[in-house]
Amino acid sequence: MADERTLLNAFLDAQRATLARKCAGLTPNQLRRWAVPPSSLSLLGLVRHLAEVERGWFRCVLLGEPDKPHWVGPKGDESVQWDVDDADVEEAFRVWRAECERSRAAVAAARDLDVTGSHDGTAYSLRHILTHMIEEYARHNGHADLLRERIDGATGE
Repeated sequence: MADERTLLNAFLDAQRATLARKCAGLTPNQLRRWAVPPSSLSLLGLVRHLAEVERGWFRCVLLGEPDKPHWVGPKGDESVQWDVDDADVEEAFRVWRAECERSRAAVAAARDLDVTGSHDGTAYSLRHILTHMIEEYARHNGHADLLRERIDGATGE
């Protein structure tokens, strides 16, 4: 039986791999396709969103780095991550993969799961962050299931 840290990392990596599988084999236009207009939810939007979530929780909260989003709209808001009609697919996946690697490195460098970072005055342990990230991916992978089924009928893991 694996220890808690190993299990949390394995569950999070499984969720990351699920997102990659949901996007595999699709064209850039299919990845950009909105699920049900007027909702702008798309697989590519999920990839960009999860890159920002990785960055936010591991780099900003855990490591205390400045909050510098990858995609910012003209008014400075981050909702542009969902605006993917003209988004660069390769860039989005490159950024997401790089953020996942940075997150893994941050976890590996932490002495234990009780290490904390903070956001808006609230402390969050690495255990909390990993558990939250598993939940975040699982929820969005449910969205990805529905998006993929709408695009080409593919279902399942």
